[in-house]
Amino acid sequence: MAGRIAFQGELGAYSDQACRQARPEMEVVPCTTFEEVVEKTRSGEVDLGMLAVENSTYGRVADVHSLLPRSGLHIVDEAFVRVHVNLLGVPGARVEDVKEAHGHVVILPQCAGFLRRHAIRGKVSSDNARAAREVAEGGDKTKAALASELAAEIYGLDVLARHIEDNANNTTRFLVMAREPNLSRRSDHMMTTFIFRVRNIPAALYKAMGGFATNGINMTKLESYMVGGSFTATEFYADIEGHPDDANVQRAMEELRYFTSEMQVLGVYPSNRPRD
Repeated sequence: MAGRIAFQGELGAYSDQACRQARPEMEVVPCTTFEEVVEKTRSGEVDLGMLAVENSTYGRVADVHSLLPRSGLHIVDEAFVRVHVNLLGVPGARVEDVKEAHGHVVILPQCAGFLRRHAIRGKVSSDNARAAREVAEGGDKTKAALASELAAEIYGLDVLARHIEDNANNTTRFLVMAREPNLSRRSDHMMTTFIFRVRNIPAALYKAMGGFATNGINMTKLESYMVGGSFTATEFYADIEGHPDDANVQRAMEELRYFTSEMQVLGVYPSNRPRD
């Protein structure tokens, strides 16, 4: 066995798909929560953890950015999954038989046009893969699931309609987490992810960011979020193109440290080409 990788959700979830795409040689391990993924990875019960961090339509995944700094884990890779939504039914069912489609609250609006055209009511489920499993167990032709083709294979469902999402570019980004960092330069295009808090001085954020501009570093993401529910403590999460050993990255990081009270590198990893 080439190791185990944990994800949040049930078998057939899009996170499961991310694991199988990024680490096809590994055994997948479903978990109920993101915290469980982190704990299993940290304890050594699994070798890697797969965490969804953001979606091109709905933005960042709640709580994950605040979970990463205290996880004790390191980002070693990223993966992108194109979220194709399919209408899955019991064997022999047809689209015209379906009266209800079950899916996660985020998935339902993505298929609003299709559901409306076919007079299908959307029903909220806690997980798309769970919806597929429950439809398979129920054996009712009038009920279907909104999920991946992988879920159809796992639970023995028919794909009644493929790629029914309204948004043709819906993609989810995942981070592969490990107990030990991998700082090796594994690609010509490397990414570095870090968090920081600026010092309480005028224009601290503007000055902290100046080093990246003057050193020609592309910052692909900068997000802020409150720490511990406080309005006075703001943490920033950033992705940049480059490796910490690059001279321009070193200069920018040195300038950043001068204007910050805390700074922590979360991971160094190859840029996944689909991001381009």
